[in-house]
Amino acid sequence: MKQPPMNHYAGPDSPADSPEQRHVKVFADDDKKLIERSGFFFLATTDADGWPECSYQGGLSGFVRVVDENNLAFPCYDGDEMFRSLDDIRVNPKVGLLFIDLEEPRRLRLIGTASIHEDDPLLKGFDGAQLLVRVQVAHVFPSRTRSIHRWWLVENPESVQELDQ
Repeated sequence: MKQPPMNHYAGPDSPADSPEQRHVKVFADDDKKLIERSGFFFLATTDADGWPECSYQGGLSGFVRVVDENNLAFPCYDGDEMFRSLDDIRVNPKVGLLFIDLEEPRRLRLIGTASIHEDDPLLKGFDGAQLLVRVQVAHVFPSRTRSIHRWWLVENPESVQELDQ
């Protein structure tokens, strides 16, 4: 007998009901390429009171590094001078990441456990970064492309352009 969908709102043939979509724990080659060419992603965290936060993390294309089959790392720059995401990670290391490729419509959702490092050897490869965040990915959710807007980068923001000099 077929089990009901994991997601109450998804139909019986929805990708949300597919075990392959729910339980992938390692990066496919296409996932690595998307992550490592991205110039931004969105980071979801929760604060000490359980309130969700979502922040934009940006840098030069390739600022997120895939370390191995289920680990990645990204630098922390003094973007908004608030470092709320880092404070959240110190309280609750469970995070969500959303990568979106707007030129070749594709998105990739990740959930995992983050850790913050002040003296990680990878930190030396990121000029201007104060800290490095490593994420051990627990689940990789590849997504359909049908609802992603097409867009392209006109130029990097000034703060990111400074990193390229």
